[in-house]
Amino acid sequence: MKITVLGATGGVGQHLLTHALSDGHQVTAAVRNPAKVATRHAGLTVVRTDALDADSVKSAIAGADAVVSGIGAAGRRDPLKPASTSARAVVEAMTATEVRRLVVVSAAPLNRSGAGQTWLARRVFSPLLWAVLDDLYRDLERMEQVLRDSGLDWTSVRPPKLTDNPGRGHYRHTVETGPPGNEIARADVARAMLDFLGEPATIGHAVGVSA
Repeated sequence: MKITVLGATGGVGQHLLTHALSDGHQVTAAVRNPAKVATRHAGLTVVRTDALDADSVKSAIAGADAVVSGIGAAGRRDPLKPASTSARAVVEAMTATEVRRLVVVSAAPLNRSGAGQTWLARRVFSPLLWAVLDDLYRDLERMEQVLRDSGLDWTSVRPPKLTDNPGRGHYRHTVETGPPGNEIARADVARAMLDFLGEPATIGHAVGVSA
């Protein structure tokens, strides 16, 4: 496939880049600062892109088969609201360029019902995280609403606590419920996101993933 990776220098985005290249895809890394992309590969093209601007995104995704985004907030109160702002830009750009498949990273606490999660995650961890990270999660909720309204073939991947542990190469996932575990390596989130590109059952859904 021809895949455009947004946020390719971030924690999940770096793994999206390396996994996609290892899988044999032709990859475009759309980044604000190309100098931060250390990866060199014959299948990689690096382009300077403002993921919050639809016109900038259009040139990065034209001709792609799919877009995967590791974009998230830089902090608890990022004034740019990057998740929802980038979602609006990407949806506009994808609609204009007729690219349909989109997979983004979100967060497990958006599963407000707690369905599919452990008692501890549902009754302790999730309320605590919402109390601390309310602005960040509301930005992710707005992002997911933009996707639902888009008419695109989207999937939102909702991991719990992210770690920098080596990826296991496998994961558990559930559609429209919370992840069964409490953590997952960023490398395995990226693995799941790329795997879901070829899984029609994930289209139009939020998917919980965990170790």
